[in-house]
Amino acid sequence: MFDLSGHTALVTGAGQGIGTGIARALARQGAAVAVNDLEPDRAAAVAHALSAEGLVALAAPFDVTNGDAVKAGVDVVATVLGPVDVLVNNAGVPAEGFPLLPFREMDPELWTRFVDLNLYGVLHCTRAVLEPMCERGWGRIITVSSEAGRVGIPLGVSLYGASKAAAVGFMRHLAVEVAKQGVTVNSVSLGLMDNVPGEWAESMARTVPRKRLGSPDDVGAAVAFLASSEADWVTGQVLPVNGGTATT
Repeated sequence: MFDLSGHTALVTGAGQGIGTGIARALARQGAAVAVNDLEPDRAAAVAHALSAEGLVALAAPFDVTNGDAVKAGVDVVATVLGPVDVLVNNAGVPAEGFPLLPFREMDPELWTRFVDLNLYGVLHCTRAVLEPMCERGWGRIITVSSEAGRVGIPLGVSLYGASKAAAVGFMRHLAVEVAKQGVTVNSVSLGLMDNVPGEWAESMARTVPRKRLGSPDDVGAAVAFLASSEADWVTGQVLPVNGGTATT
């Protein structure tokens, strides 16, 4: 089950952390994986590591917030690996930083870094791959979201949460638009992950019913399912991957 042989996947923000876990999971299921990252060295390192396992991978560095760069990057991927069948919109942390600030203290100039990446980045990448998917009659678009986009939390991430929620809303509408063309569109909503600073990890893990933080492998497994033919009747959905933290 969940065999992705013969398919090409593009994972954005895959040069580290969760994105690397997703790229690894898809490649191990047989997909040829384009490893996107804003930093070419990170993308190349992950692609090299996957290739060393005998998997098919290509470094695909480009800025997802730049529509022209996205189109050019997707064209390269299609030429080298084949047309993109699976798009995973994972890039989510702005290159300029991730300030934790209450909305009242946030300069409006900071708003755009979250919206540009988590909404417009999703739009640019989706636009670049969608029409060919519809023409071929098969495709998977998966956006990595956050529980911060589903519930309010007092950590100073209001704009991050708002931009993630906006992308999920877009996914739901797009799913209905392209269902008849054989393209499924879903999101995964992540809870507390193991990328938090070490001094916080133990106390945060205690708040999770499963008593541990999520890992890149946890996310990769969920995405591999949604990317597979076995998930053909799953579209327009948000899959919580959260260890039981938020059950509403």
